[in-house]
Amino acid sequence: MARHLVDLLRHFARHTPEAPCLAHEDTLLNFADMDRRSSQLANALLARGIGAGDRVAILDRTSPASYELFFACAKIGAIMMPLNWRLSAAEIAGILADGTPALILVARDLMALLDQAALPGRIELGAAYSAWRDAADDADPAMPHAADDPLLLLYTSGTTGAPKGVVLTHESHAYNGRIAAEAWGFASGSVNLVAMPLFHIGGIGYGMMALSQGGHTVLMQQPEPAAVMELIARHRVTHAFFVPTVIQRLVDHVERGGGAAQGLQHMIYGAAPIGESVLRRAIAAFGCRFTHAYGMTETSGTVVTLLPDDHDPDGPVRHRLRSCGKPLPWVDLALIDPATGAPVANGAVGEIRIRSAMTMAGYWRKPAETAAAVTAEGWLCTGDAASRDADGYLYIHDRYKDMIVSGGENIYPAELENMFLAHPQIAEIAVIGTPHPRWGESPRAYVVARGDTVPTEAELIAYARERLAHYKCPTSVVFVSALPRNASGKLLKGELRMLDRRQNA
Repeated sequence: MARHLVDLLRHFARHTPEAPCLAHEDTLLNFADMDRRSSQLANALLARGIGAGDRVAILDRTSPASYELFFACAKIGAIMMPLNWRLSAAEIAGILADGTPALILVARDLMALLDQAALPGRIELGAAYSAWRDAADDADPAMPHAADDPLLLLYTSGTTGAPKGVVLTHESHAYNGRIAAEAWGFASGSVNLVAMPLFHIGGIGYGMMALSQGGHTVLMQQPEPAAVMELIARHRVTHAFFVPTVIQRLVDHVERGGGAAQGLQHMIYGAAPIGESVLRRAIAAFGCRFTHAYGMTETSGTVVTLLPDDHDPDGPVRHRLRSCGKPLPWVDLALIDPATGAPVANGAVGEIRIRSAMTMAGYWRKPAETAAAVTAEGWLCTGDAASRDADGYLYIHDRYKDMIVSGGENIYPAELENMFLAHPQIAEIAVIGTPHPRWGESPRAYVVARGDTVPTEAELIAYARERLAHYKCPTSVVFVSALPRNASGKLLKGELRMLDRRQNA
C-alpha cells in the first residue's frame, strides 16, 4: 500500500522543515510552511462546518493555494474539487451543480466564470483568503481517514460528452509517491518543474512527485520555451513533465539556438501521443533521460511507463520508442477483444483494461456510467486500442472510437499521424474518418504546416503512399492554422469531426 501523501508532508515538516517545498513566481514555501498553512486552512474549513465528505472547489490558475487545499482536505477528510478555468461559465455551472461543493475558493480574475452558478459560499483568493486562513489555528486537526475515503473529485475533459467527476481516494492518489521513488528516480534533492494545470491529473498527480520524497516543486502556468529554460536554470530543475506539443516547441527552440536546458536530468512525457520523429529530436536536443507515462484520470495517473533504458534511438531496442512501456509492478493489465470479451494474443489489437488500487472509486453520483467503465471483476475499460509484444511492451494504436473502418479494413489514425510527423514541413497533424461513397469512410488529414513552404495535398498523399499500405492513406488533406485541443493538450477529434461535417455538408 502506498503511504498517504499528507503523512509524508508531516514527516518532512518534522525532519526537514526548512527544506524548499514549493516555488511559484516570487513565493517560496518550505515544508514547515506548507504543513502550517494547510493546517490553518483545514481549521478554517472546519470552522465553516466543512468536514468529512464535503467538497471544496477551487477555481484558480497555477498557485500554491491548490497545494494548501489538497493537504487541508486530506487533514479533515474533505474532498478537493479543482475546476478547469478554461471552461465557459455554463460548463462551470454544470460541474458545480453536479459536485455541489460547500465552498469555492476563486481567483478574482476568474469570478465571471461563476456568474451562471448557484453558489453556497465563496472566498476570493489573494488577501481575503490569506487573512481568513491565517486567522485560524495552526494545529494539525489530524482527523482520521480510511485509505478508501475520497480525496479528489476531478472532472474529465469531456471530449466525448459532458464531464464526469472521477473520485480518487487517499490510497489511489498516494501511489504517485511510489512511482516517484520506485520508478522515476525522485529523491530529496530532486527539483520538479510542474507545467501542467493543477485541475488535471498530470498536474495534481505528477505535481506531488518531488514533494513525496522531500524534494522541491516549481510551478509554472504557461510553458513557453524561453520561460521553461529560464526556470530550469534558475531553480536547477532535475525533473520535468511535458505534453508532446510543448516538447515540440521546446525542441524547435533549442534547434533554433535558443539554448539547452542546463542541468535537466529527466524528462517525462505523456497525456497525448508523441510522434517518433519528435521524440528522437527531443532526445538529441536535451541529452537527458526520457520516460513515457501512460495513464488517465480514472487511474490516478501513470499505470504504464517506458523507462530511460528503453529510449535508445540507434540501438537494438529502438523500436520501443513507439511503445508506452510496461505496467507498473502493482498494476494488472489485460488486452481484451471488446466484441467477445476474450484476451487477445501477442501482436493482436485489443482494448487496454487496468486493475489496480490506483483506479478510481467510480464516477461521482453516476452508478450506471461507473458500471459501464468498470467490470464486476474490477477491470477498468480504458477504450484504448493496443497490442503487446513478446517482451511485454505495450503499443498504443488509437482510441477505439477514433478507429476508421474503410472498405472493411480497420485503420488507426495514430499510425498515419506518427508517420506524417516525420515530414519536415508538418508541425501538427490529426487524421479523422470522413464519409466516402465507395468505402464508407476514408482518412482525411488536417495539417498544421511548419515554416513558410507548405506542401501540397498531392505531395502529402504521395508521401503516405510510399510508406503505408494504400488503403490506410488519406484521400484528402486540409491545411489549418491550429488543431483544437483541451487544457491538457489533448486533441479534440470530436470538434474536428463536427467541423468536417459542417464544411462538407
